[in-house]
Amino acid sequence: MNPGVEIDYPKNQYKKYIKDIVSGTLERTELIEEAINKHLNKDIDLVKTDKLLKIILFAGIFELMFKHNTPTKVIISEYLLASEYFLEKIQVSYLNAILDKIAKQLREN
Repeated sequence: MNPGVEIDYPKNQYKKYIKDIVSGTLERTELIEEAINKHLNKDIDLVKTDKLLKIILFAGIFELMFKHNTPTKVIISEYLLASEYFLEKIQVSYLNAILDKIAKQLREN
């Protein structure tokens, strides 16, 4: 979320997938913010939200919006698992609630 900064992706078997998620999230930040404001305007204040939580949330919402081949439960559980290394337990619980709520809105069918 730092405009103009080039991201160096290390060699990894998941490099293409990670690059796609990071690049896609950065390219569609405004669209993701619109979705958050539309579906979660009473649940989250993006201005006051911790930056790391916001980055994880945006990537998760990007996957929910654009990675239709990945099941919702898989997306949410993977982001919760990864976030346990970076966030406090209360933030992980909050992330779970937010992702679950927006997933129900974005993936109604």
